[in-house]
Amino acid sequence: MNLNPIYAGMGVTIFEHMSALCREGGRINLGQGFPDDAGPPELIEAAARALRTRSNQYPPSPGVPELRDAVAAYYARNQGLALAREQVLVTSGATEAIAAAILAVVGTGDEVLLFAPAYDAYAPMVRRAGGVPVFVPLYPPVWAYDEAAIIAAITPRTRALILNDPLNPTGTVASADDLAMIARLCVAHDLIAICDEVWEAVRFDGAVHRSLLAEPGMAERAIKVGSAGKIFGLTGWKIGWLCAAPELTRVLARAHQFLTFTTPPALQYAVAEGLAQDVLIETQRAGWEETRAHLGGLLARTGFAALPNAATWFTCIDLPGSGIALGDAAFADRAVIEAGVASIPISPFYETDPVTTVVRLCHCKAKAVLAEAVTRLARFRDSLAA
Repeated sequence: MNLNPIYAGMGVTIFEHMSALCREGGRINLGQGFPDDAGPPELIEAAARALRTRSNQYPPSPGVPELRDAVAAYYARNQGLALAREQVLVTSGATEAIAAAILAVVGTGDEVLLFAPAYDAYAPMVRRAGGVPVFVPLYPPVWAYDEAAIIAAITPRTRALILNDPLNPTGTVASADDLAMIARLCVAHDLIAICDEVWEAVRFDGAVHRSLLAEPGMAERAIKVGSAGKIFGLTGWKIGWLCAAPELTRVLARAHQFLTFTTPPALQYAVAEGLAQDVLIETQRAGWEETRAHLGGLLARTGFAALPNAATWFTCIDLPGSGIALGDAAFADRAVIEAGVASIPISPFYETDPVTTVVRLCHCKAKAVLAEAVTRLARFRDSLAA
């Protein structure tokens, strides 16, 4: 049987692999990123109210006006972006937003720069659009963007780049100099930037997010991707959006209409209410900052070497620095079975020359859960040396 080779030979994602191993009783899932709580009750009540009192039929394909306006207003208040409703397109999650952006931008033979470690959906989506992913590797401990390496990867066929900032899986953020440099290269080489900024509201230590869209020359060539699931910790709602210049948004909308076309209206109305509540968003972020600090303290006290992180729900640990000789994939597979704790190895986020010395832990969990997980991991590590 002839099936699409991009998918026919593909295994399950590392997230599904680790979560499947974790489903047996008593195992703790610090692999796939999601909070253990139900999410803000204010938004759940808003969604329930919308289900009872508003239409449950097809909403407009670009999104309900209330949410498109709320997204624009949220970015105006918090990032200084001047966006009109017509520049916001609601999608069924950020991954659908990324797919729509790639389909709208990438044609046959176009090269797209990806920074590895890269979210594992990027490369298959680029290939499905007929494009060629070109990887620019980043390395621990700071995962810095190297201008010379980026320039060396650009060819006359380079059409776009995808920038994930803050970066999953590392939890790091691009510096102001990094953003300025990437913007200069986009302008100089006429590249479109697909900016996966889903972790923009989950930044710590008082840092304020700055979008590549705000850099000089980028207003007409950047596509910004956002996620209510990450802002509010409601990952199952799958509400995302795209923001871009009007001419870009029109083409993005054409790609979106043949993917999911619309997104559940009750959830859109609820997210619109949530985006107007900066205190609610800050409360969510502060809670995750607290559990991030709690996990960091637990790791330090038990002799694990945590890499610097400034954003996301994730903390990475350096295995050799923690006294562990196993590679990341072997450690992750053994830890979930022998210690009962799931993590995510970093190497699957590379296609070539992977970093094999780092694993990712999710810290947006209850403190007691994190404490038990670290106790188990420390016991497992010690057993390896016995």
